[in-house]
Amino acid sequence: GKSENIWDRWLHENPSVVPDGSNGDVACDSLHKYKEDVKILHDLGVDFYRFSVSWTRILPNGYANVINQEGLNYYKNLINELLAKGIEPFVTLYHWDHPEILEQMGGWTNEMIVEWISDYARVIFKELGPKVKYFATINEPLVLCSEGYGGNTAAPGKNLGSPATFLCMHNILKAHAKIYHIYDEEFRKDQNGKIGLVIPCSGLLPKNLNDTSAVDMQFQFNCAWTAHAIFSKTGDYPEIMKNHVAENSKLAGFPRSLLPTFSPEWVQYIKGASDFFGLNHYTSRLVETVPRVEGQEWYAYSGVKKSIDPSWPKSASNWLRVSVKNAY
Repeated sequence: GKSENIWDRWLHENPSVVPDGSNGDVACDSLHKYKEDVKILHDLGVDFYRFSVSWTRILPNGYANVINQEGLNYYKNLINELLAKGIEPFVTLYHWDHPEILEQMGGWTNEMIVEWISDYARVIFKELGPKVKYFATINEPLVLCSEGYGGNTAAPGKNLGSPATFLCMHNILKAHAKIYHIYDEEFRKDQNGKIGLVIPCSGLLPKNLNDTSAVDMQFQFNCAWTAHAIFSKTGDYPEIMKNHVAENSKLAGFPRSLLPTFSPEWVQYIKGASDFFGLNHYTSRLVETVPRVEGQEWYAYSGVKKSIDPSWPKSASNWLRVSVKNAY
């Protein structure tokens, strides 16, 4: 009953993206092996398990008017198996795999996706919420937006530059807030769970010893891009980010800032819309302030260049280097 999502389409059309040609058609086959998976978790002494629900497995056409009961049954069975083994389920509603049919209408660059994903979330809360106490709305928004819309290293691989990244992030923050308030107003009283989102925050180290301004600036365009709107006292994007993007948009010849503007109502609606701070941290980057180069996009308008220290130990993924300086 599952339909095509953006990763299905992207990897089928671009199989060379993954060196060995792997895709998500079967993957680790947890659909059929979930009992084995849960047993392994139990044997390891794991007491919680975070997993994501596939939008296309629940709503095959992307909309809430058609619900795939077989897909819901799989997740219900998985949750029951986890609870029977004393393992707490932690459900991520969205991990970058929305329906391809919605992507053809703009995906995260179409503000209507705020409504589409909210309808999907309401179905999940109703069907799975009675046995789930922890939800994450969206996993790592900035990675999806910068690599999938601004760039082409993740699905849907649009490669549209910073304007698309900014618009994608704007709509994701709105969507997260709406999902949070749906849970808070319609389900929290009966289900008594917690809900937030997961933000990727890289460790940032100055390439030049005294260049602390580069660290601060990149932090605003990394972790704070999402966190400031939700967790700060004032809400909205960081002031330094708004000012920097406005200035550099003007210098690049744009008639207005490429960073969209939240209305005062949206600022208040988004602010505080989380029960916890969900953090993913993988590695670090060296950062340095660099001069503008005429005719080139200026490092996504942060004015900061990121790099890797070649002495950091490698992993199987070139981007993932071992850097312990930020692991505290």
